[in-house]
Amino acid sequence: MSKQLYYDINKCLGCRSCEIACAVAHSQSGELFKAIKEEVLSLPRKKVFFAQGKNYPLSCRHCAEPRCVDACMAAALTYDKEKGMVLHDEKRCVGCWMCVMVCPYSAIRPNIKTKLPLRCDKCKDKDEPACVKACPTAAIIWQEEVAILR
Repeated sequence: MSKQLYYDINKCLGCRSCEIACAVAHSQSGELFKAIKEEVLSLPRKKVFFAQGKNYPLSCRHCAEPRCVDACMAAALTYDKEKGMVLHDEKRCVGCWMCVMVCPYSAIRPNIKTKLPLRCDKCKDKDEPACVKACPTAAIIWQEEVAILR
């Protein structure tokens, strides 16, 4: 089984530390004070929304049957069953944003400057996503995928 991100909305303060950590982790320098001075600013792949009195961290869910992969006309998105994640090949991406339009969770956001979609990659080059380490209340949980009985 693969590891996934889960959220405890009762613990989320809405501080957006996860957003900042995500943007820094995907910046060229990987360091906060250098990242804010980079020519091309890195944007977070996750977003915290507030609704009905609660904060909701939102990022790509890496669905087992991803609509975004089916909708990608350039085959820039693929699903890796072993890793349990949707992979994005930015070199193949044509910026049509079909993945943004079909995501049932609105978890993929368009980057207006690069024309490429912004989506969580679970910090694939690290042992643990940056957002997990940055969360002061442990509202973001990194654990083995939970099987859902149907």
